[in-house]
Amino acid sequence: MIVQEVHQVGSAFSMGCALILILLGPAVALPLNEPIEPLPLTLNVSPARAAIGKQLFQDVRLSANGSRSCASCHDLKRGGADTRVHSIGFRGEATGVNAPSVINAAFNFKQFWNGRADTLEAQIDAVVTNPVEMGSKWAGVVSMTTNDANYKTAFAKAYPDGVTKSNIQNALASFERTLITPNSRFDKYLLGDTKAITAEEKSGYAKFKQYGCVACHQGKNVGGNMFQKFGVMADYFAQRGNPTKADLGRYLVTGDRDDIHVFKVPSLRNVELTAPYFHDGSAATLGAAVDVMFKYQLGRAASKEDKSEIIAFLKTLTGKTKVDRR
Repeated sequence: MIVQEVHQVGSAFSMGCALILILLGPAVALPLNEPIEPLPLTLNVSPARAAIGKQLFQDVRLSANGSRSCASCHDLKRGGADTRVHSIGFRGEATGVNAPSVINAAFNFKQFWNGRADTLEAQIDAVVTNPVEMGSKWAGVVSMTTNDANYKTAFAKAYPDGVTKSNIQNALASFERTLITPNSRFDKYLLGDTKAITAEEKSGYAKFKQYGCVACHQGKNVGGNMFQKFGVMADYFAQRGNPTKADLGRYLVTGDRDDIHVFKVPSLRNVELTAPYFHDGSAATLGAAVDVMFKYQLGRAASKEDKSEIIAFLKTLTGKTKVDRR
């Protein structure tokens, strides 16, 4: 009797599943269970605040002498990064590190290579007041913004207390939170469209996992969610030579010797667009960057075929921002 009841329940369950499949149809695909996750289509951002931030992002008056804007070092048409090894600050001095991309930075668990900022707002604060980058004081920035009639009106509509230091930071951060690139070909693949990437790209992803690259480059941002030592299997800095203060990485924040040469793992989203690579901008091409990772993080060399396929996979991570999609 019990066996018969179990059989009846099992049959009913099977019929129910079959009915669901009929209703959904054969075109419906289930998301893949992978260590990399697709980006959300949007983030909850105030359009009015983001619009102000977009203006501020391009406003050279944020710098002390009116020569540099956020866009000067973060070209949104080139992956949100800087094509130079080191960006140039408001007085013509070179910055200490290569400018990381602002695109998808909203998904990073920390900001800056050494992770010294917990939020986008804190990152903006540090850049505006940095003596090499923008060299401004917030009192002057607030005064400039308040004296601009368009900004004053826009802030009054978007913020109950109008123009303030924290609201300027929030407006810029709100704009940066719109700079996300969902629906890359790889995201479509993750969401069940197995034809979104080629056989070569699938093979590259499989090798990306097999070699262990995915141990550090996973999650929504394919990185950006942990710290890691640069040079696990060999001393990158000794072999490169010419050490700089910036090479100390996370140590500059914590003072812990275990954090020497430790950096935030960068996101690989849109990586084909953001050369040169690494905090020191030492890799001019994506192929060179892959070689460095294999040598210093994995302790081996990649075959020509494996390298080619992994690069093909990495290019599937390229997506478009909302601005690009218009």
